Amino acid sequence: RLSLEEVLQWSQSFENLITSKYGPMIYKTYLKTEHSDENIEFWFACEAYKKITSQRKRISMARKLFTSYIQPQAPKEINIDSPVRKAIITNIQEPRESCFDEAQRIIYRHMERDSYPRFLESQFYQKLKHSLQTNGN
Repeated sequence: RLSLEEVLQWSQSFENLITSKYGPMIYKTYLKTEHSDENIEFWFACEAYKKITSQRKRISMARKLFTSYIQPQAPKEINIDSPVRKAIITNIQEPRESCFDEAQRIIYRHMERDSYPRFLESQFYQKLKHSLQTNGN
């Protein structure tokens, strides 16, 4: 159950939001309104990717990440600069655990600096906080 305490902690830091129980799901819902939910999807996909130990599975997941988020005109293309994209294209032949680290860092910074402050100011967040303050659910 979502608590007022958890919701208030989200405003302390982006880290609190993204590592909380309900924060990522609610933040993703907000990002959909901004048409940028691919950012959090990519970030969590990278977290899952880093946990893969089988090279065969890593290659498969790396290709999925590439075709979904990295390649030009990808269905959920993320906003990263050309040198980072080129490095991934090079590294994807034999993907290591760190293959997407720089892209993931860039996307984290995008969310932290751009959409996170807007999220905190949004009607979406303010209404959620208010509803928990007034009736506790």
